Amino acid sequence: MRFLCVYKPSKPEGNLPTEREIAEMGKLIEESTNAGVLLSAEGCMPSASGARVQLSGGKITVKDGPFSESKELIGGFAIIQFPTMKEAVVFTEKFLKVAGDGETEIRQLYDEPAA
Repeated sequence: MRFLCVYKPSKPEGNLPTEREIAEMGKLIEESTNAGVLLSAEGCMPSASGARVQLSGGKITVKDGPFSESKELIGGFAIIQFPTMKEAVVFTEKFLKVAGDGETEIRQLYDEPAA
């Protein structure tokens, strides 16, 4: 099963990781990619360069960043692959120990049935 992991850090935007944190994350990414469980991962640029597009009652609203509500800011995402949600959670716990305080939402992705 494939899972989308959306990471929301608890630290404010603009706090760049240390060289040690970058090295630890690089090691986790390399090991996970080589093991075939990490399919994709990216960090997000600051919300100042983003936009939110909303449709409500047939009307489109566009809000340019930066966004002030830090608990809603997405720091990055990953697509991982594990046989069970439990294994995805264990991997995400490992990720958070490297990434730092924050929250990661895990959502199973739809997979096409085998032909």
